Amino acid sequence: MKALFADDAYLSTCEATVTGIRDDGGIELDQTCFYATSGGQPGDTGFFERADGTRIQIAGTINGATKADIVHLPAPDQPAPAVGETVTLHIDWDRRYKLMRLHTACHLLSVVCPYPITGASISEEDARVDFDMSETIDKAEVTEKLMALVEANHPVYIKWISEEEFEANPDIVKSKNVRPPRGLGRMRLVCIGDEATVDSQPCGGTHVSETAEVGQIHIGKIEKKGRENRRFRIRFGELPA
Repeated sequence: MKALFADDAYLSTCEATVTGIRDDGGIELDQTCFYATSGGQPGDTGFFERADGTRIQIAGTINGATKADIVHLPAPDQPAPAVGETVTLHIDWDRRYKLMRLHTACHLLSVVCPYPITGASISEEDARVDFDMSETIDKAEVTEKLMALVEANHPVYIKWISEEEFEANPDIVKSKNVRPPRGLGRMRLVCIGDEATVDSQPCGGTHVSETAEVGQIHIGKIEKKGRENRRFRIRFGELPA
């Protein structure tokens, strides 16, 4: 299956051919713009439009047996398409765009707080990033540094490198517990700044194209999760007074 979102996060609709229907009703296609749940970013929702104009509501998107397999999960009581049928995919764009903005914000936070990442999760309303750190840090100070990166409007772009290039520079991985998938021959980097001067790290998620698109964000809370673990919550809007 061709994952169109890997090269174009702004592709909100496309045509695809149904290649299989799983026993659980999951729909497999020859290509898709729907992102599958991975790396803390939820899978896309939306609908498939059939030739007669009827819709199949998609409640979620996940990986199958491998990362190369993407399965679209219909909502309850939806009609099933036929193998070989052509459908037009429509992502719930408002939801996806919020996730893109927050995912890029998480990468910016990893620049402001250069500590090993122990966990991350993104929702439509906020995101959390856990760091292996024991230092006390002020959320207003972190918010100010985050917004400086946002307002500088750095470009955000995708770069593909070979696994050999990655082996020569493994320190670009910021996650303490999760390693990028191997055996695909190449690796996808999300870069921020001209010539990746702000950040560069392996990531399969969807991102905005420039940091200003993230918009106004703030650190809503910093929680202590163990002796050497801090959980940061990123939220939309200005830091409350």
